[in-house]
Amino acid sequence: MTDSSKLSPLPEIRFRTTIASSKENVWQAVATAEGLGAWFMPNDLEPIEGYRFHLNAAAFGKSPCEVTEVESERRFAFRWGKDWTLAFEIEEAEGGTEVTLIHSGWDSSKSTEFGAPHTQVRETMEQGWSKLILALKSYVEK
Repeated sequence: MTDSSKLSPLPEIRFRTTIASSKENVWQAVATAEGLGAWFMPNDLEPIEGYRFHLNAAAFGKSPCEVTEVESERRFAFRWGKDWTLAFEIEEAEGGTEVTLIHSGWDSSKSTEFGAPHTQVRETMEQGWSKLILALKSYVEK
């Protein structure tokens, strides 16, 4: 049992964009190994709830992940490392498809498996996601 009085949550990272493409194309970009690898990181993902896979985080090595939610063309989420969850929410929108990226699990009292404090890594990751959401958009719209 976790003592919730010791948790010091930090805000989730959340980015939303509209992509001029179908929900199916956005889904393929966020919930398949080929799609996710094209704009994010190489991986061995299978979009099956409970499936364990790795993101190849270059200098940091292979990061363990586990698929936690698969709602075809609506929501895809996976646990990343020991603390994080990465989720993609997909909705029809005027002019295409709206995708929301949510990176949660931040806690100021924790560090990553590489020893870096969440407070420091969260700031870096937020800057990175601001660029990666555009990379996702560009990849799908090509």
